[in-house]
Amino acid sequence: MPALSVTGLKKNYGSFTVLEGVNLQVKKGSIHGLVGLNGSGKTTTIECILGLQSFNSGNITALGQSPKQLHRTKGKLVAIFDSPSLHPNLTVRQCLQHALLLCDEPTRSAQEVEDLLGVSRFRNFKIKNLSLGNKRRASIAQALLGDPEFVVLDEPFNGLDAEGVDDVLELISVLNRDYGTTFLLSSHQLPYLEQICSHIAILHQGKITHSDTISNLLGSTHTKLQIKTPNSEAASKLLEDIPGVELHGIDSEGYLNISVADSDSIAINKTLVESQIPVAELILKRASLATLFREITSEGD
Repeated sequence: MPALSVTGLKKNYGSFTVLEGVNLQVKKGSIHGLVGLNGSGKTTTIECILGLQSFNSGNITALGQSPKQLHRTKGKLVAIFDSPSLHPNLTVRQCLQHALLLCDEPTRSAQEVEDLLGVSRFRNFKIKNLSLGNKRRASIAQALLGDPEFVVLDEPFNGLDAEGVDDVLELISVLNRDYGTTFLLSSHQLPYLEQICSHIAILHQGKITHSDTISNLLGSTHTKLQIKTPNSEAASKLLEDIPGVELHGIDSEGYLNISVADSDSIAINKTLVESQIPVAELILKRASLATLFREITSEGD
């Protein structure tokens, strides 16, 4: 059984359709990123999963429970949203002690999660006096008291400095590797997701258009090359006859843009030079989650 199964999820706000049949499977033990443009429905999808929003049709199960029955997971599924919801007039330690009283089977102490999230030195600070980044750390610390199996994080990197981002990435990695914790991360920070996620789902125009492992998604994209040569027309005619090469024309800066089925830029350069076509520059643009995302979300716009 997957940690999360979403099939045919549809959601309307009046006459406006936000989700047009979302299908998403999150495997247990994975770190699954959910990405999409602003307004694509990422937060709406998460709220439907958590039972915070009703939906028009579809089926959702998380840890084997429907959204209305998530209380049966007894804290094994936790969610932390973009805006931390902690009592502003309680200290960090008081928030954690209160959460311990509500936790069915706490497996970590307040001190342990404070150390884990690097907020020990702020334990006696009131929440209202913390930076946004440290409020986020405190929220995550609270969520980890019960050793959850499935953690949903909405924009987990917002408000964090570089050190804070590294700490959260390391925490996610350790919890996933050492405890088998499953994560669903919704974020705009594509480089961070590419660094930490095992799987990515792209939500676009109300549907999941792509969902697979990072390696499969990026492996399916062609490598892009930009070539600067004084004889672009001859280079184009030569390269268009090579199997696996796709021409994209000459841009405003005079670069010949091509895609190749593999990343053998050396062979492309050698072919041009041996044909007496000088190469002034050859720029290899490696596949990344950011470039793949831009390609997918710009299609048909």
